[in-house]
Amino acid sequence: MGDQADEKLAGALKIVEHLRQNGHEAFFVGGCVRDTLRGVTPGDYDIVTSAVPKQVMGLFQRTVPVGIKFGVILVMMDGHPFEVATYRTDDVYQDGRRPSSIHFATAEEDVLRRDFTVNGLLMDPLTGDVIDYVGGLDDLKKKVIRTIGDPGSRFREDYLRMLRGVRFAANLSFSLAPDTQQAITNQAEWILGVSAERISEEIQKILTLGGARRGFELLSETGLLRRILPEVERLRGVEQPARFHPEGDVWEHTMMMLDILSSETAPFTPPALAWAVLLHDVGKVDSQIKDENGIHFYGHVRLGEKIAQDIAERLRFSRSLRERVMVLIHHHMDFMNVKKMRPSRLKRFLRMPDFDLHMQLHRLDCLGSHGQLDDYDFCQKHLNELEHEALHPPRWLSGNDLIEMGIDPGRRIGEILRLLEEEQLENRITSKEEAQSFVRKHFLRP
Repeated sequence: MGDQADEKLAGALKIVEHLRQNGHEAFFVGGCVRDTLRGVTPGDYDIVTSAVPKQVMGLFQRTVPVGIKFGVILVMMDGHPFEVATYRTDDVYQDGRRPSSIHFATAEEDVLRRDFTVNGLLMDPLTGDVIDYVGGLDDLKKKVIRTIGDPGSRFREDYLRMLRGVRFAANLSFSLAPDTQQAITNQAEWILGVSAERISEEIQKILTLGGARRGFELLSETGLLRRILPEVERLRGVEQPARFHPEGDVWEHTMMMLDILSSETAPFTPPALAWAVLLHDVGKVDSQIKDENGIHFYGHVRLGEKIAQDIAERLRFSRSLRERVMVLIHHHMDFMNVKKMRPSRLKRFLRMPDFDLHMQLHRLDCLGSHGQLDDYDFCQKHLNELEHEALHPPRWLSGNDLIEMGIDPGRRIGEILRLLEEEQLENRITSKEEAQSFVRKHFLRP
């Protein structure tokens, strides 16, 4: 990780130096400046320059005109891609996403069109000097996310900036400036004009890069949450039995889990786990029953799977992510039965794909409620004790072996092999001879 970061910085410096050697201005801009000033190693480096796109493409051997219409060229340097953008101003935004046209401009004019002050800082990477036209240094010191200029205008230009503002506040542990937060609240319905893919990406960053609880609290406070994830907003006020959930309602339970998850894993939180934490109890809203014996949530897992599936489709999850989240939700209540499982059932459970994520989800579920980790410890103990072959025993007999013994080819072969594995997992078959004896006894006539 360190070597790659050093390579990226070195590549970005080469680009700036080469642009300047050919008579152009060039600076680092945006998140890389913000993070450097915070003492955090940037993941990427964006560069702005007075050179127009054709000049940029003429100065570097490997370039890709990814956004040439908007003055953006991708420059490949030492195996890494870098966005190099020409200073520009924007015309009217007609679709809540992109300007209708652009004009090449000065460095100051370029900064004034950007979203938030902490992202509007320029840095001379050769000297370390910072150029601040928008008060970004002061906001960085105060840990405030504030729009550059009028917040309403900034959000009308690109509706997604409302969600990005919340995301930055969450990930950086900053606050939203009062006028910025009020503008988001006033115009929250505009978020519905943003594509599902862009919304999904920002929510996932809130979930995985840090400050997930604060992020979702801000989404709720501003009214964004009830527009993009009403199923999560509805968790508020859904009571739970105090015996198992002393923390309170389903919303508080979910927020506690997100808080613990972020503190332990961000910014490297597995996305499937994060989404499963957020959605594992969404079925409780419509399955809650209150009677003389208390509060119950019969069938909440099955109902939650359906709701989560709808959300995954609406937000355009990849197939892999959707399937992994669904499996995590499907099995999250199975841990309560692990001590009652037969050896074969327990072993099948412990060897499920992504079982480390299942364990983490269960642990968070416990820590966000009653705090009892007996079932978690039970599974961990068996995982530590069982060898790989105990969970994945090699077959004593193959399909060909069964045919040679006289079993007719067909579906029955697979059924017998599954039964043989069941006997192995139960430790009732421990050799090839015992497997053959089992087949003769149960599937072959004398």
